[in-house]
Amino acid sequence: MKNSVSMDTIVSLCKRRGFIFQSSEIYGGLSGAWDYGPLGAELKRNIKDAWWKANVHDREDMVGLDASILMHPETWNASGHTQNFTDQLVDCKACKRRFRADHVGDSCPACGAKDFTEARAFNLMLKTHLGAMEDSSSVVYLRPETAQGIFVNFMNVRDTSRKRLPFGIAQIGKSFRNEITPGNFTFRTREFEQMEIEFFTHPGEAQEWHKRWIEDRFQWYVNLGMTPDRLRLRKHGEDELAHYSVGCTDIEYEFPFGWSELEGIANRTDFDLKQHAQFSGKDLKYKDSVTQEEVIPFVIEPSGGVDRATLAFLVDAYHEEQVNDSPRVVLRFHKKLAPIKVAVLPLLKKSSEIVSKAKAIKADLQKNVTCVYDDTASIGKLYRRQDEVGTVLCVTVDPESLEDQQVTVRERDSMQQVRIPMDRLKSYVCEHFGN
Repeated sequence: MKNSVSMDTIVSLCKRRGFIFQSSEIYGGLSGAWDYGPLGAELKRNIKDAWWKANVHDREDMVGLDASILMHPETWNASGHTQNFTDQLVDCKACKRRFRADHVGDSCPACGAKDFTEARAFNLMLKTHLGAMEDSSSVVYLRPETAQGIFVNFMNVRDTSRKRLPFGIAQIGKSFRNEITPGNFTFRTREFEQMEIEFFTHPGEAQEWHKRWIEDRFQWYVNLGMTPDRLRLRKHGEDELAHYSVGCTDIEYEFPFGWSELEGIANRTDFDLKQHAQFSGKDLKYKDSVTQEEVIPFVIEPSGGVDRATLAFLVDAYHEEQVNDSPRVVLRFHKKLAPIKVAVLPLLKKSSEIVSKAKAIKADLQKNVTCVYDDTASIGKLYRRQDEVGTVLCVTVDPESLEDQQVTVRERDSMQQVRIPMDRLKSYVCEHFGN
């Protein structure tokens, strides 16, 4: 099922409805950086919560971690980032613009000239200084991935959680890469958030666990309502694999700009723990508390981007349709992801009794679900506004509500309306959202 929505439409919706804004927009913006508005912050939080629940709280073999963004510089020597985390860049000799070598053909994308410098390596890590002195001794990096924080804490987590192999460590956190050509809205940025797992297993079981994690992670997107026909698995070729990896499969989504990676699931072997053991001088072998077996575990790494997932769920939820000869834009988010679960709407905002009742209902419901009150337009316009931001249920308080103590509940996707007694409304809403 091919996406028909354009990226321009998604970007416009995000700005108009408060999902995503250009960073530092009043100063002309900052390339490759974006701010999440009120609805975007809720959507992003819901995605992270759903990921954490599925991969940590609902499993017996997983624990969580929140490691520091700033790490000892030797971490990046051990991981290979200092030497190998590079892009090959060329400069156009005519317009002086710089591009990734694999992003240019015979001519400059900016001016059309055909004269380039030789390609040279450019490290993607963002560098800063720690402390009062700005010299080589104070250089640290903003982490380019969250994975290394897990590896250097492997024994700390193992000793305190008392987990036996196989077990995993999950983390959600910010990472930074000095991308030369960020683009496609929030798909490729310089500051981004990762949802990452390092799953430690016996070497002989790594291949089977790799397969299981690919299946589990693919199904997670489907379970949250993503259209299966817009998802696919792509196995990396031998020439694409990192030097430490013996296998990697990407979960790709069909964005308006084409098929692109949402998440990668890699078999990293025992490379990382061996490297950190060598550079730190610490013994990072796993010793089984029951069998006394010692082994350096293999690692399966499912690594996805929060920002990419958020963009994909936005694109996938977007629908345009005609209702009674008028256009309707609706974001059909899964109810777990919808930024607003319930909107409470008074039919007559000049009626103090109706307004008072509606506000009381909103105050009661918001103890259990994300809820808003809105009386700034006619009921028809309010419905369309809530449809466009993906609100799941609308509760309307009308003059009859004062007589029969019932309210109208409208469901977003079907637009079906039912009358519910006020004293049953909260239980009805909680049951709908599984609370």
